[in-house]
Amino acid sequence: MESESTSLVSVLLSLPIFQAAWVLWVLIALSFASVAVMTERFLFYRRHAIDASAVRAKLGELLSAGDLQAAARYLSGFDSLETNTVLFGLRDYAKGPEAVEDLLGAAARKERSRYEQRLPFLATVASNAPFVGLFGTVLGIIRAFKDLSGNMAEASSAVMGGIAEALVATAVGLLVAIPAVVAFNWLKGKVKHIADDANLLAATLLASLKSTDSSRVERGES
Repeated sequence: MESESTSLVSVLLSLPIFQAAWVLWVLIALSFASVAVMTERFLFYRRHAIDASAVRAKLGELLSAGDLQAAARYLSGFDSLETNTVLFGLRDYAKGPEAVEDLLGAAARKERSRYEQRLPFLATVASNAPFVGLFGTVLGIIRAFKDLSGNMAEASSAVMGGIAEALVATAVGLLVAIPAVVAFNWLKGKVKHIADDANLLAATLLASLKSTDSSRVERGES
């Protein structure tokens, strides 16, 4: 029975999945993919960045003048979370402030999802890369002890060398995870800052619409 169990273990250890080398290749692939996502998102945010303060000042000026069509044309010249959100509500200003407020909320969620694309991948890499590395380490240690069982005379050097090689997988896993964590947190913070600017622009529009609506009510207009 013991010989059958030993034979089964030997067969399992000979399978490709129990070779630690493939784990390192997986981690390297995840590293390249993470860097690609970080670069793409950074360039995306840079390409769609606006001066929110200047846009808000110009928007407020056009809204104060009552020229909503000009305000819509002005915002359509940008392609950002902030301006697209406000533009979505501005195009339906005739429906009233309450309806516009609902539209702004829906547009903000849609635009934010566009800005948060691929960020879940970074979160997944950040949380799982250390475990993938640990898995490679476990496989390496198993391999080291298997080699040890066949060469007792060189027990110390066999174990030390095998464990040292196995720990490389854990180190690589951490090396992949740490930049992913830092990038994910920075990018999430960036999206939050942009979303806050969008909320400020939306509030500027709503304040103008509600002020206009109140003035109409006071004058007895429908």
